[in-house]
Amino acid sequence: MKKSKLYSKFLIIFLLFSIGTVSISCSEDDEDFTDDSVDPEPEPDPGTDPEPDDFAGPTYPDDYTNIASWEQRSQWNLANVHDPTVEKDGEYFYMYQTDASYGNAHEGHGHYPVRRSTDLINWEHRGAVFSEAPSWIKDSLNNMRARMDPPLDPIENPNYGFWAPHISKVGNTYRLYYSVVVTNPIVGSDADAAWTERAFIGLAETNDLASNNWTDKGMVVSSVADGVETYLRENGNDWSGYFKFNAIDPSFIVTPEGEHWLIYGSWHSGIAALQVNPETGKPDRLETVEDHGVRIAGRGNVNANRWQGLEGPEIIYNEETGYYYLFLAYDELSVAYNTRVVRSQNITGPYVGIDGSSVTEGAEALPIVTHPYAFNNHPGWVGFSHPSVFQDEDTGQWFYSSQARLPEGVQGINASNAVMMGHVRKIEWTEDGWPLVSPERYAGVPESPISEEAIVGTWEHITLNYQYREIQESTNVVFHEDNTVSGSITGSWSFDSDSNTLTINDKEHIVSNSWDWEASPRHTTLTYVGLNSSGRSAWGKKVE
Repeated sequence: MKKSKLYSKFLIIFLLFSIGTVSISCSEDDEDFTDDSVDPEPEPDPGTDPEPDDFAGPTYPDDYTNIASWEQRSQWNLANVHDPTVEKDGEYFYMYQTDASYGNAHEGHGHYPVRRSTDLINWEHRGAVFSEAPSWIKDSLNNMRARMDPPLDPIENPNYGFWAPHISKVGNTYRLYYSVVVTNPIVGSDADAAWTERAFIGLAETNDLASNNWTDKGMVVSSVADGVETYLRENGNDWSGYFKFNAIDPSFIVTPEGEHWLIYGSWHSGIAALQVNPETGKPDRLETVEDHGVRIAGRGNVNANRWQGLEGPEIIYNEETGYYYLFLAYDELSVAYNTRVVRSQNITGPYVGIDGSSVTEGAEALPIVTHPYAFNNHPGWVGFSHPSVFQDEDTGQWFYSSQARLPEGVQGINASNAVMMGHVRKIEWTEDGWPLVSPERYAGVPESPISEEAIVGTWEHITLNYQYREIQESTNVVFHEDNTVSGSITGSWSFDSDSNTLTINDKEHIVSNSWDWEASPRHTTLTYVGLNSSGRSAWGKKVE
């Protein structure tokens, strides 16, 4: 199944990390990683930063390993976030996630951790949705095993992974779709000799997120075999998957016409869209392979390739543009993870990229909106995808939230790539209706007028070119008073202060008041985001 090998690989990595990091704390001798571990008074440069100059933004550290234990969870804020999903209830935003933490500090404390925030900046830990695995999973698994040809014996003690939930409000009810993966091999004990068991998507409901009291509604869908491949593997390099659609990574959407759709899937044969009953949140029947949904996205030869490097689908509908937007996580999750987006005017596609190619038919998805990257004075972020895309209905602002990890081998941090920080970022929209993710995390910086004079100075620039497991590093660009540009970009620039649009050599970029998370101490600055002609995001941050 999806990640049968890949996720097993990274599950092993997580376990290895946990062995070595349960009692690890951050080294205080790390001089290569500028970070705020206390709350100093910001000292912004009035010539660089937008007003008000005395804005006090977040100072919590990106290296949280010295507060990673369960007993210190009240200090976590956005530490230990993986595969988040966000919904608002009253004054609070609630974030649910995969069971994951540095050193596996979460183990033994329930499944699908939850935290909440009034401002998307400061978050409080609120426990977990389930105290134990729902009993229906084992029963469903073994009933399916008994019906196989030939029948298989029950698994008495399944090993579970609790992954990637999705929260949505339907009427007055909140629905949490959640993933549970059985990681035992289908037969035997060698994952190189047999695919691991199926995954399940379940459903839990509540009318009050603050109560954290949930009613479990049982199974929605499970991974389905289509008979093309056997569950036996020739060896660990046999990637011809047994299941067609892998039942993990759910997301959910209600169309303007009132149809309810579950979007799910990962690696095995692509991403599926499954219509569900509005009353139950489940499909009316699951009798055939076709009942498990239709493919809306794949990668490569979708008719022959059983192992496709995409997952974590998230669909939104933007009333202003009239499009459904499908966000996708590409590649392996620990380092290479990057986010793509495509769109369609129909819920089942075809979904096309900015270059007009159909991702439903396997084309590479563009634009690239996140990618491993690094600004100066910080080791950078990798494993940066599997987003939750949501809108604050009070303000109309769209947001992108996901985990990002520190790179491998950061000086002074044991198992630095297991450090998972939650990122919440604003989404900006281009004039032709494409969403772009902000270069810096959201910090609630007050909006203030931006003048042409404020653009003049030195900026760091990053183009999110696709390179597998490679960090895109920043280069310097200087915007001169005579409207010329020098450094890693040459040419000319202009700025429209009415729309906050910076044009660099005929390419438009959206400028925003932002928080410089890499500075020490952190302070306000300006950023821009745009798209180049090949569908890659261009990020900029003013530094002088």
